[in-house]
Amino acid sequence: QGENLLYCFEVAPTQPALTQVTQCRTEGSTRGLAAMPRLALDVMACEVLRVLQLTDTALIPVSYLVPRKSVQEFHEDLFPDCTGTLPATDAQGWWAGDSQQVGRVSLHPARRPTETFMSPIIAGPGPTNISHTDADTGHTDTGHTDTGHTDTDQTSGYSSPSSLASPGSAATSLSASTGPSSGFASSPSQKSLQSILGPSSRFRHAQGRVLHRDHHLTNLRGLSLTTPGECDGFCANHQRVALPLLSAGGQIAVLEVPRSLSQLSKPGRLPDTAVPTIQNGAAVADLTWDPFDPRRLAVAGEDAKIRLWRIPEGGLQETLQEPEAILRGHTEKIYSIRFHPVASDLLVSSSYDMTVRIWELSTRQEVLCLQGHTDQIFSMAWSPHGKKLATVSKDGRIRLYEPRRSSQPQQEGPGPEGGRGARLVWVCGGDYLLVSGFDSRSERRILLYRAQALPEGPLSVLGLDVAPSTLLPFYDEDTSVVFLTGKGDTRVFLYEVMPEPPYFLECNSFTSNEPHKGFVFLPKTACEVREVEFA
Repeated sequence: QGENLLYCFEVAPTQPALTQVTQCRTEGSTRGLAAMPRLALDVMACEVLRVLQLTDTALIPVSYLVPRKSVQEFHEDLFPDCTGTLPATDAQGWWAGDSQQVGRVSLHPARRPTETFMSPIIAGPGPTNISHTDADTGHTDTGHTDTGHTDTDQTSGYSSPSSLASPGSAATSLSASTGPSSGFASSPSQKSLQSILGPSSRFRHAQGRVLHRDHHLTNLRGLSLTTPGECDGFCANHQRVALPLLSAGGQIAVLEVPRSLSQLSKPGRLPDTAVPTIQNGAAVADLTWDPFDPRRLAVAGEDAKIRLWRIPEGGLQETLQEPEAILRGHTEKIYSIRFHPVASDLLVSSSYDMTVRIWELSTRQEVLCLQGHTDQIFSMAWSPHGKKLATVSKDGRIRLYEPRRSSQPQQEGPGPEGGRGARLVWVCGGDYLLVSGFDSRSERRILLYRAQALPEGPLSVLGLDVAPSTLLPFYDEDTSVVFLTGKGDTRVFLYEVMPEPPYFLECNSFTSNEPHKGFVFLPKTACEVREVEFA
């Protein structure tokens, strides 16, 4: 240990017993050495030994090759059969006197037993997708270029977790690793590497890639960029996108979106002429699509009313002026509205009157008014199972409601320190809450809470950067990856969220060429599963 020379000797039963074969000078001082099993050798390249050298900052493989004129041939003299991986007996058999030996296996690729080690990779085009690569065959279930499996491959345009991603790209590719929450099997060598270097996300090689301009919808005119901070700026489902316009009267453009990432029904530049719009009648404060009815759009106005609009089959062909219904009850401007994730015809809204109201759309009536807020409500979110509703407000408190039991908060806990804005989302199966906000020095942070222990405060706090806009979180429950970006930002942060320390595992970020005016995610039903797209 501490040296930078590796010596290799041949051991013989005759004199001289030890004969030096070669020596290798390494770049860094050795802190530890380990030999790889013979089944891991590249026998077709005449590799007879592979050693892993541990230095202060890296694990470096050192390969020993025997020069042969004919490579890519199997040389029986170099590679006799080696010990296999199946046990010869069990503990009870050994205690009973069974002395069988582990069987021998051939190193010849054609006769080698099938291995079970898998190294999945997740890749994706455009708005974000994933592909899967088989480590044994090298086959990738997508047409995209293999982005590589190792931390040393930094030539494919994505950044390491400590740097920015390539701005030329928005499909998300993820490489399986050895994170604690990974659903993939890890080999003993991978687990030992994790114990040395610490946990890493199985999705740390996430890559964003912007699709070709042929797939963009351009020439968007007169967009409203002044929607409140509690609004995402626009909304989308798997059929349509709704965009508030700057025109008087709260006009909303509704555009058809592609059914797949590879094809657009109406690609390219929009016409210079005016497109049919929704005439909302009041400036738009927030808007959202019904998850169970892709043709129903709910719009909250600054006049304290919620209007429900029904889009005709095939999209807007003419201007809509009459809403399907108008919900009245709030006394001041509305902050945000959210549909229930499980039950149809349920909508929740928050307002400057510091109330949260739940509406039953089938009867067009308010059914419950939640109390307890003392200041502006920044954000609210239904739990995945729809039983609970969480809110975060300017008074620095997070509140948890169970609307079917009480109109008062079930729990309260300390929220972000700063009063500039906050968002929250349920994570890890609905057992935890992730909150994005600011500290007293205006640093943007994310905080993780256990939903059943809000008074205890956050389990973990992670500072990200200093910027004026609130981070908008999107959580993908299938991969447990959270995406975070803000209006006016060019960077999207990605973290895998875990219910145990260290709670946040950093993945590659994505950087766009232009600042975001809005950022939304399509439903999972819009993903190209054949390309293993996940978001």
